[in-house]
Amino acid sequence: MYGYLNIKYLIQIIMLKLFKNFTKKDYLLILISLLLIVFQVWLDLKIPDYMSEITKLVQTEGSQMSDILYQGGFMLLCAFGSLVSAIIVCYLTSLISASFSLNLRKNLFEKVENFSMQEIKKFSTSSLITRTTNDITNIQMFISMGMQLIIKAPITAIWAVFKILNKSWQWSAITGVAVLILLSCVITLMVIVLPRFKKVQKLIDNINKLTRENLTGIRVIRAFNAEKYQESKFEEGNDALTNTQTFNQKAMASLSPVIYLIMNTLTLSIYFVGSHLIDSASMMDKLPIFSNMVVFSSYAMQVIMSFLMLAMIFIMYPRAQVSADRIAEVLNTNSTIKDGNIDKDTTNKKGELEFRNVSFKYPDGDEYILKNISFTAKKGETVAIIGSTGSGKTTLVNLIPRFYDVTDGQVLVDGIDVKEYKQDFLHNKLGYVPQKAIMFSGSVNYNVTYGDNGKAEISKEKIKKAIEIAQAQDFVEKMPKAYESHIAQGGTNISGGQKQRLAIARAIARDPEIYIFDDSFSALDYKTDYTLREELKKYTKDSTNIIVAQRIGTILTADKIIVLEHGECVGIGTHKELLKNCKVYQEIAYSQLSKEELENG
Repeated sequence: MYGYLNIKYLIQIIMLKLFKNFTKKDYLLILISLLLIVFQVWLDLKIPDYMSEITKLVQTEGSQMSDILYQGGFMLLCAFGSLVSAIIVCYLTSLISASFSLNLRKNLFEKVENFSMQEIKKFSTSSLITRTTNDITNIQMFISMGMQLIIKAPITAIWAVFKILNKSWQWSAITGVAVLILLSCVITLMVIVLPRFKKVQKLIDNINKLTRENLTGIRVIRAFNAEKYQESKFEEGNDALTNTQTFNQKAMASLSPVIYLIMNTLTLSIYFVGSHLIDSASMMDKLPIFSNMVVFSSYAMQVIMSFLMLAMIFIMYPRAQVSADRIAEVLNTNSTIKDGNIDKDTTNKKGELEFRNVSFKYPDGDEYILKNISFTAKKGETVAIIGSTGSGKTTLVNLIPRFYDVTDGQVLVDGIDVKEYKQDFLHNKLGYVPQKAIMFSGSVNYNVTYGDNGKAEISKEKIKKAIEIAQAQDFVEKMPKAYESHIAQGGTNISGGQKQRLAIARAIARDPEIYIFDDSFSALDYKTDYTLREELKKYTKDSTNIIVAQRIGTILTADKIIVLEHGECVGIGTHKELLKNCKVYQEIAYSQLSKEELENG
């Protein structure tokens, strides 16, 4: 009983973390399953009663075969009814577990979608993939099989114990000892195995990470003939996972022979003690004792089977517990980026962006990445940001869509702090082109329509116009199916420059108030870069353009240039102004272009 209470407590913990993912339909199916399991247990425990009657009839002179067949018929009906109940319960629990996994996977995915970059980095991409797939599968298997055992085991055990009470204290003592030995073996095994099950999930995370790293970096790996090195890294991680899993499986496998040894020893002991009781009993009592021994043996097996079912839960529980903890950790993690309340325009400063004394450091960092940055970009202006590698350019623009929140100061869009906006309303004001162009598996049209919140409502004319402005029309129309041509996940079937142009087209199709180009022209040749910027300038004249660039040629005509060095603003002005009075800008400029080109720019 102690073992049952212990496992019940553990199951409560795991289910309380995730029970809210059950629907009303699931609870109804659980209730039906409970009733069917009770019915099944009742039928299973009726079989020994009929067996007892048959035993008496066989030993009683003058008994008719029809009476034996009559009792045997009831035994068969009970067995058949138990079988039908078990099949229905199995179907219902599979349905419940599948529905539970569906809802849990959906909630987990939506939770991750709302995470800021801080939470994504905390868990890591590979770990989040494992939690969404492998961990949920472990929970599904536990619910599908465990729910039947959790309900059936205690009912069977308690009911069977009441059935064998007052039959014989010797038999009861033997059964009690067998149960204690069984529980001791199971608990000892769990103490050894549970820590290793926790380790398994982390090792699976590591395998996912190594596989993902290998696939995304396959070209670099081949170019540097590093296949053997990658194979050795993977082999090391794979061996660690395999060895841990092998130990766990061996440990679990050892439980099966122990259980069967206990069961068979118990049966043998009951009959051994019973033979002595029958031998020492009077002639009148021999038949009742023999009948009780047969019935007691059956019920004792039911008790042992009940605790065997609990042992099966122990076997499934460790992985399910670890998986539940990992899933609950994600679901219980609140995003550090909180929604504001503003979801409509309340000012006349449309398209205005202001950084007001902004400083930033990463949540787990000690040093500030940005220090006291202040500037304003008016509607229709082009503001460029330039600086050496690691100066904080990308970090600066990432504060606008709130991928991170400022540590000190304010970022204002249309005169309102970005923290006060609802995130979807803020993002609809922005057209963001990241440093690394991201393509999704689908057609060219599909990728460009992401500019309208992933909907396919942008007209074909608008898509075509956006692609034309982004200087992508030539290569798109040469593709086999033109605008319906397939783009592989990550854009692996097109070049870096083509990906950048489609990413720019995606932002153009959005028609935002503020465009953010985070080094989005780096893969373009100078001619395409120049033509694209000229077309953009015409099309986005009523929008604000924020351009992060490494090339001086990309930002020569900007209305304002922000020069960053070690996270600090060391210069603000036009190209000509900075060329005269900003040493950092001069160094960057003269390292790229000649004096004549810069002065004529």
